[in-house]
Amino acid sequence: MYEFEERLYEQGITYVAGVDEAGRGPLAGPVVAAAVILKKGATFTYVNDSKQLTEKERELALVEIKENAVAIGIGMSSVQEIDLINIYRASRQAMLSAIAQLKVKPEFILSDAMPMEIDIPMESIIKGDAKSVSIAAASIIAKTTRDAYMVEMDKLFPSYGFAKHKGYPTKEHVEAIKHIWNSTDSQKDV
Repeated sequence: MYEFEERLYEQGITYVAGVDEAGRGPLAGPVVAAAVILKKGATFTYVNDSKQLTEKERELALVEIKENAVAIGIGMSSVQEIDLINIYRASRQAMLSAIAQLKVKPEFILSDAMPMEIDIPMESIIKGDAKSVSIAAASIIAKTTRDAYMVEMDKLFPSYGFAKHKGYPTKEHVEAIKHIWNSTDSQKDV
């Protein structure tokens, strides 16, 4: 998990930003990206690919990240943006926005499988969230931020169950969509 960062540190680079997103698979909600620059030499107990962690482990990792981050940036692309430019472009847009939000300019960017045109040297790593601690940290920030957003959306739209499934296509979510769609459709006939 530290190999990519260590190699860059050995080259004299101090500020390495890991970048990742959450929300490319759901049926509802935004795509959220995070960029994280970790303190050089920081080590972690819980930081790993967010998909490999339980919700409790992600919360513990979040504390570790915040204690060991030089800077954290968050970017979001709305549902409307996703519909307008597609999920891939919206994800890249959110990532670029997250990088722009960093209070410290990175000297190098490690991204999870997303090449970007940016004026900072970068490397796109396939399955980077499982190979780079910086990308893993970004994946956790993105996932916990998006999950918190969807819990708030659940308060506005309780019929969908967003607090439980966060917009992912679970059986419960699909059934809620069908039920609401059928209810709305039958009201149109009246």
